[in-house]
Amino acid sequence: MTAPLPTLAAIEVPGPGTRPFVSVTGLTKRFSNGVTVLDDVSLDLARGDFVSLIGPSGCGKSTLLKLVSGLSPASGGGITVDGMTPENARELMSFIFQDATLLPWRTVIGNIVLGLELEGGTTRSQRRAKAVELLGLVGLSDVADHYPRQLSGGMKMRVSIARALATRPKLLLMDEPFGALDEMTRDHLNEELLRLREEQKWTALFVTHSVAEAVFLSTRVVVLQAGPGRIRRDIAIPFPFPRLPDLRSDPAYLDLVGQVSQALRDICIGPKGGET
Repeated sequence: MTAPLPTLAAIEVPGPGTRPFVSVTGLTKRFSNGVTVLDDVSLDLARGDFVSLIGPSGCGKSTLLKLVSGLSPASGGGITVDGMTPENARELMSFIFQDATLLPWRTVIGNIVLGLELEGGTTRSQRRAKAVELLGLVGLSDVADHYPRQLSGGMKMRVSIARALATRPKLLLMDEPFGALDEMTRDHLNEELLRLREEQKWTALFVTHSVAEAVFLSTRVVVLQAGPGRIRRDIAIPFPFPRLPDLRSDPAYLDLVGQVSQALRDICIGPKGGET
């Protein structure tokens, strides 16, 4: 049995006047062809939040991650990360893409230490020791000297996660990192990801098309609509951490999966079954 759903009074919320760790205000993104993909999006994340973005294709989920990371400029509005612009806060962030994007000519260890090499300030032995520690955390100690071609899809993604965590980010941006994996592997990596979050205490902004994954991982699920992308719902997920596998069979969890799914249906076909 999982722990009972906590009352609202038991849910920890930031105190009044607390500055959000990530603040997105009136954000607009317009491409050069004139298409507006995001319009007047405002979203705050407190430290330690795990916020999942979910919505139909084309609603701007991945674009929002790129704007927060500083990889793409906004057309209007503002973004701060720990009080800084995305460009000035890049050292606080790591980005995990849907594809593991491992360098094929580097070993597992070599891929993990890449960010540390680019940062500088550490010796080769220090970088290797850090990589070995992270491999232990993600359960891959026995493949340290393997090359990406020797790994399964799930193992590659674990290496990608270890590489992202090597620089000890305060904000982890993830764009459907488990989308190409089978359900069993995905579920297991979801559990591993939350275990790593408990150990390293980072804040997360996560893109997924899986409602069940979003509810299992998140403190909040933000539902976006398309044409242009706007926030339609911001749903609190009040289950306590750590979250164990049997949460997936808990009636309260299944009810929240249903609520998020209904919010997506409302966006696609309208609350009364008519086209939106």
